[in-house]
Amino acid sequence: MSTGIIIIILAAAVLHAAWNTIVKAAGDRTVTLGLVALGHVFPGLILVTYLPFPAIESWPYLLGSTVIHFGYFYMLGQAYKHGDLSVVYPIARGIVPALVSLWAMLFVGEVLPAQAWLGIALIAGAIQLSSWAALRQGVGRAALGFALGTGVCISAYSLVDGVGVRLSENTLGYWAWHSLLHVFIAAFVGIRRGRAMLTLPAKTWVIGLTGGFVSMTAYGLVLYAKNFAPLGAVSALRETSVIFAALIGYLLLGEGHPVRRIMAAIIMAVGVALIALAS
Repeated sequence: MSTGIIIIILAAAVLHAAWNTIVKAAGDRTVTLGLVALGHVFPGLILVTYLPFPAIESWPYLLGSTVIHFGYFYMLGQAYKHGDLSVVYPIARGIVPALVSLWAMLFVGEVLPAQAWLGIALIAGAIQLSSWAALRQGVGRAALGFALGTGVCISAYSLVDGVGVRLSENTLGYWAWHSLLHVFIAAFVGIRRGRAMLTLPAKTWVIGLTGGFVSMTAYGLVLYAKNFAPLGAVSALRETSVIFAALIGYLLLGEGHPVRRIMAAIIMAVGVALIALAS
């Protein structure tokens, strides 16, 4: 994997950590997730008018990804309802790299070398270490179930979009339509929580929509990288966002144990290096 692609994915991970920090700070996370989805729609609507239409072969994957994202937003909202983000999030994201690598091997024929699998394992371990203080307090059965369900959804849309963007013949066009199709998720949240959204202060709208734009940008970088690198390796590098979020929490908010989080960052860096050298 080239240095440029690694930098792109890690930049996406930092952006991903940023928008999840926005969700973490929100009072009503379901409504905020709806605003994040809406934040994809407006720029997507503009972009689809200028960018080439993605190849018809990619559309089943675009639509499939939209359906899976419904499941993702539902599972994530329920997980936050039953458990703290500091517990739910590392569980959900920690299982994703291994699952994506497994799905890619079974359905796409991408077989990673043992060194890359070791790197993936180190990153997954670092994710858990970064939030160990919260995880050791335990997690309820419902929170655990929805967290695992969230991780499965993430791994599923990661695979589907990885195949879809390669078939699209135009990454930017796929990205634009992928963003625009978030309108169904935003509409679903709006129908269910419309009154709550209408009473939100303007600041919350700005924060939520900004989070959506940041999320859209991060995923665009990931989609681009999937054209040039194995899906499992891309997923593992992307999930370093959990550790970036932990470091942001410590540096900006004074949260957590600094030594543990620095150790997690070091382990993550070793995992990234192993993946980079192996794929």
